[in-house]
Amino acid sequence: MSAMTARLVQAAIDAAKTAYAPYSNFHVGAALLLDNGEIVTGSNFENASYGMTLCAETVAIAKANSDGQLRAIREIAVAGGLAGHVGTGADPITPCGRCRQIIKEVADLTQSDIPVHCAYATGYATYRLSELLPHGFGPASLK
Repeated sequence: MSAMTARLVQAAIDAAKTAYAPYSNFHVGAALLLDNGEIVTGSNFENASYGMTLCAETVAIAKANSDGQLRAIREIAVAGGLAGHVGTGADPITPCGRCRQIIKEVADLTQSDIPVHCAYATGYATYRLSELLPHGFGPASLK
């Protein structure tokens, strides 16, 4: 486990503590590692109209974008679980399908197969986006 990846995963766990999840009580945090070593975080933000809920990964990516750092994203960490138990599950929490698609947009923009570190009780599992979203729909699909 590299020190930087451990720091990124911990940032995702910490971000989950700020989640607004009164309906599901399932808190998710995401942390992005930028090319300059900076970490950008996000947490899920639920809405009574469930379809309007914002996932942690989407919040973090939108935040990086609004700071002009979309092209600087190099790695992503995700942690989730019931309030007070984030990152303690037996299995890694992976991004939902919608978030995988949002990450695909970043991967295509940066021309990289972004590593996604997914927290669980004994550490984290790392997947490349291509493993999480094989045959993903991206800008090239529009041609």
